[in-house]
Amino acid sequence: MRMAIDEAQELPTLPAEVAVSPSKAQKPHWAFTALGVATILGICYWAELVLAVILVAVLLAFILAPLMDLLIRLPLPRGLAAAIVVLLLVTLVAGLVYYSSNQAVTFLQDVSKYTSRAREVIERFRQQVETLDSLNPGRPGNQPGTVRAGTNWTEILTRGFGSFGQTLLAASFVPFLVYFMLTWQHHLRSATVMLFPMQNRHTAYVTLGLISAMIRTFMVGNLLIGLFMAVASTAIFGILHFPFFYFVGFISGFLSLIPYLGVLLAIAAPLFAGIGHIDSADVVLIIVTVVGLHVFSLNVLYPKFLGNRLQLNPLAVTMALLVWGWLWGAMGLVLAIPITAAMKIIFDHVQSLKPYAVWLGE
Repeated sequence: MRMAIDEAQELPTLPAEVAVSPSKAQKPHWAFTALGVATILGICYWAELVLAVILVAVLLAFILAPLMDLLIRLPLPRGLAAAIVVLLLVTLVAGLVYYSSNQAVTFLQDVSKYTSRAREVIERFRQQVETLDSLNPGRPGNQPGTVRAGTNWTEILTRGFGSFGQTLLAASFVPFLVYFMLTWQHHLRSATVMLFPMQNRHTAYVTLGLISAMIRTFMVGNLLIGLFMAVASTAIFGILHFPFFYFVGFISGFLSLIPYLGVLLAIAAPLFAGIGHIDSADVVLIIVTVVGLHVFSLNVLYPKFLGNRLQLNPLAVTMALLVWGWLWGAMGLVLAIPITAAMKIIFDHVQSLKPYAVWLGE
């Protein structure tokens, strides 16, 4: 008995805080979590152009992957099939740009006839706003000697694009990125899984598969919805004998896909094109048409084509649009939903992050 007591006294003693609560010492402090989130947001903010180009290439690769798989079954070598689909993509984009530029030139030449009328309307509206604003002398910026700086909405919406030359240079990488992502997709997936420890590789493989399925469903679904909206808008504007209906209807249909600002942009495009051609009754018809198609797509088309792949609640979607719109401007509004949906899938499969997935979910 004496010997047992002596051996127990010789055992090393643990510190009090570890002995009382070992899990508390292993739990990371909230400050480290906040620092990590701030670091990620900082990287996204400063590397916006690079990350946006990579994400656009990823989305395009997911859209083109089924077409490449079809060509491989013909059979064609993977490299040749990827080159064909990328060439088709470049040809399609070039054709759309050429057609749109010709239509835009014709449209601007026609609109220039009514520039003075549009300028008078805008000037009258601006004077009314300034009159209402001057009725509140206590508002900051209305004191004598203060100069108010106007909000540069163009700069806000084009944030992340940089100068035209920089944007063009970055966009030139997209076809090459898409090509290599298509030809190396299996290698990239397996190599990404190998980055994780052995016990987490199956979870990583399943997570990547779910993200791939979600992105493909999201992109293909939005493409089909955009085509439907464009065809329906073009047909309705044509029935109304709207000027440039074949051009404006196509643009309005796809603009409605943009989250948050989609309805306003889809209404603004035909209203701007109709300067000098339409009256107040036509304006009401345009608004009713665009809003009606948008409501139909939200309640019928989106549930049918996208289903429950996203599984994001409206509050999470709105906050994601706010954050990514602040980080990347208009490009952030376009990419906010797939990025947030991918984050939710990752949170669903990481035990410590599951509460965040529940918060983002429906």
